Amino acid sequence: MALGKYDPEAIEKKWQQEWQNSCCFEVEVDESKPKYYVLEMFPYPSGKIHMGHVRNYSIGDVVARFKTMQGFNVLHPMGWDAFGLPAENAAIKNETHPAKWTYQNISEMREQLQRLGYSYDWRREIATCRPEYYKWEQKFFLKFLEKGLAYRKDSPQNWCPDCNTVLANEQVEDGLCWRCDSVVEQKDMEQWFLRITDYADELLKDLEMLDGGWPERVLTMQRNWIGKSYGAELTFQVKDMAETITVFTTRPDTVYGATFMSVAAEHPMVESLIAEAENKDEIESFINNIRNMDRIKRGADDLEKEGIFTGRYCINPVTGAEIPIFIANFVLMGYGTGAVMAVPAHDQRDFEFARKYNLSLKIVINPKELHDKGEILAESDLEAAYAAPGYLVNSDKFDGMLNEDAKQAIVEHLDSSGKGTMAVNYRLRDWNISRQRFWGAPIPIIYCKECGTVPVPEDQLPLMLPENAQVRKDGKSPLPQMEEFVNCDCPHCGKPARRETDTFDTFFESSWYYMRYCDPRNETEPFSQEATDYWMNVDQYIGGIEHAILHLLYSRFFTKALRDTGFIKATEPFANLLTQGMVLKDGGKMSKSKGNVVDPNAMISQYGADATRLFILFASPPIKELEWSDQGIEGAFRFLNRLWRLVEDQQDRLKPVGPASFDAPQTEAEKQLRFKEHDTIRRATRDIENEFQFNTVIAAIMELVNEMYHLKDQLAEENPEALSSAVATAVTLLSPVTPHICEELWQATGHAQSLTKQAWPIFDEKALVKDEVTMVVQVNGKVRGKFQAPNNAPKDEAEKIALGMENVVKFIEDKTVRKVIVIPNRLVNIVAN
Repeated sequence: MALGKYDPEAIEKKWQQEWQNSCCFEVEVDESKPKYYVLEMFPYPSGKIHMGHVRNYSIGDVVARFKTMQGFNVLHPMGWDAFGLPAENAAIKNETHPAKWTYQNISEMREQLQRLGYSYDWRREIATCRPEYYKWEQKFFLKFLEKGLAYRKDSPQNWCPDCNTVLANEQVEDGLCWRCDSVVEQKDMEQWFLRITDYADELLKDLEMLDGGWPERVLTMQRNWIGKSYGAELTFQVKDMAETITVFTTRPDTVYGATFMSVAAEHPMVESLIAEAENKDEIESFINNIRNMDRIKRGADDLEKEGIFTGRYCINPVTGAEIPIFIANFVLMGYGTGAVMAVPAHDQRDFEFARKYNLSLKIVINPKELHDKGEILAESDLEAAYAAPGYLVNSDKFDGMLNEDAKQAIVEHLDSSGKGTMAVNYRLRDWNISRQRFWGAPIPIIYCKECGTVPVPEDQLPLMLPENAQVRKDGKSPLPQMEEFVNCDCPHCGKPARRETDTFDTFFESSWYYMRYCDPRNETEPFSQEATDYWMNVDQYIGGIEHAILHLLYSRFFTKALRDTGFIKATEPFANLLTQGMVLKDGGKMSKSKGNVVDPNAMISQYGADATRLFILFASPPIKELEWSDQGIEGAFRFLNRLWRLVEDQQDRLKPVGPASFDAPQTEAEKQLRFKEHDTIRRATRDIENEFQFNTVIAAIMELVNEMYHLKDQLAEENPEALSSAVATAVTLLSPVTPHICEELWQATGHAQSLTKQAWPIFDEKALVKDEVTMVVQVNGKVRGKFQAPNNAPKDEAEKIALGMENVVKFIEDKTVRKVIVIPNRLVNIVAN
């Protein structure tokens, strides 16, 4: 067939239809082939894909196509994170129902993704808002409840007044709602939680399994969020009260220096501590102000320390001294016990607080340099807390001990009197999964006056979200007012009861969707053991680093919890993780407010899907930020036209041979092209397998195309195999990046079978051995010439040629040659003076 002018729109429509008709991306369990599961984080259906989506999904598509060509059975699915605040808020704003808005957007976005030619197995498409999906997570919840992993409690929660729902700690960013940027308040509520803390040790330890497969930055973020600390729990008796205050500290060696106690505003003992305070109203006002502060800022080092005296004292368990109890803004319930023994001489936050409120300091750690001189650090010497190691002073029988050695000794001393014990603490808190919004999966719980909290029977699942509900403009859920939903009969006693009206946090859905892809049409179980045994875990996961804590940590927990409830055998969900950089425009992140958004549809219409994909993969390595460039996409389009013209011009000469098939070079041009062809295969294979360096892969292919242009006229008319082989190699290597044009060029050169069936080329080491090499000649480190030498020429022969070169003789003729260093096939360095 004659090629004619390059027409991206016609070619792309043609091949997308061909792929659909041939079902070439559809896969099943096949034990005869190695599997490879590549997955990009699925989108929520906003109605439009953006360039961040294009970059993410283009990366995944290259990996999927590359692995398929390498002989793997590749699972590459797509679906929709369709429940949650974004969809509901957008629907309210557009005065429509979330279901209608969501399904319409899914249809539009599916069409956009298909227009880009991604190799998805669309039979496996899921949407988390469909009952056939959330039925199974309701079942998971009931199993978690049965196992004790799910529970309900009343506690202070992060409340977004604009979204009218609680937020998990991970969903509060700098004191603001992660979705709408409203200031988050604290509100006492009864909520459902999952005991992610039961898995804290395993989540931390199993990060070792991911070392090398996940970015170190993400592993560090998860380690810090889990926040395991070794220390001790110490007990302080409250004066004139039966109660005690327990503190967790990593510094039991400093307990002799504790001169006051700081407790969080949310501490459960606060109410009893201030019950008889003369300034109770003032204290309560202070407490309310603190409770509504951003938790992140409360824990920041630069926070201005503030507190208020409760009027109560507690007893230091080792000194017997009465120390005042303060409520302090920098103490959080989310870490330790919500109470801190304050040692201002050796902790900077306590030091600043003590200076502000004129509280006493007591030095109990002496610097080594003073200890060695027989001197002791004085309070007057302190301009800041002394937090470095040293020897104990003012610590009774422990004086003179190194502070690290004293930690366990002091705890053992306190343990003998029931006032202390060694302990481990975590920063990680249990996951709040209750949301007071409509657009989510209903929590399958019934409340009965007679029977209490009753699970919805499994045979009544799914508990359907009533999609006929009218959403409210203020964002509050309509479910509590829907009597037909709320009112029900108790499954145990048959008496009137009420349903739970909270829905699951949307991260509940996204924590297991990758498992459902393995068996998405199963109507009797969430997925079969056969399917998950074969496909799980995900071999390559791709998405933004902003999900390092929320989604990735929850997914890891969910996998382990489902393993322990008998649903799956996998321990970790994602073997390898690639976190792609953002797409920028004019130096900033693309956003409508900045007016710098680039519409992928417009780019596809103007340049084609292949050029759009090519640019976004060529402009930057995947892990780096990518600066959008109009000139860049124009350059990508020009290169595709250049490749097209090469094949068009040589079409009559080109034969339907495979890549790297030419192995009998005779002329210098044939040898040169064959070397370049195999070197390109080597580089492309290496760079895809080494952190997916698609930009250098594309650059190597561009060099091969340039070489073909340079040599095509030198190649003998009667021997077209060398050029045909090189064209086949270039088209094959480029096909995962720009599949449509490559399919068309492959067909135009006489191939009957689609490139989707073509194997990835393998380079021949022998082809990379040159008959001659270029050697550089230096005199005293400066380049003075080059010459062609036989490959692996003897050192004395290379030295002789170099010393005889006219330009070299000029620079050594009045000098004595002291040394000649020959690096075979590369360099001759002459040292003369």
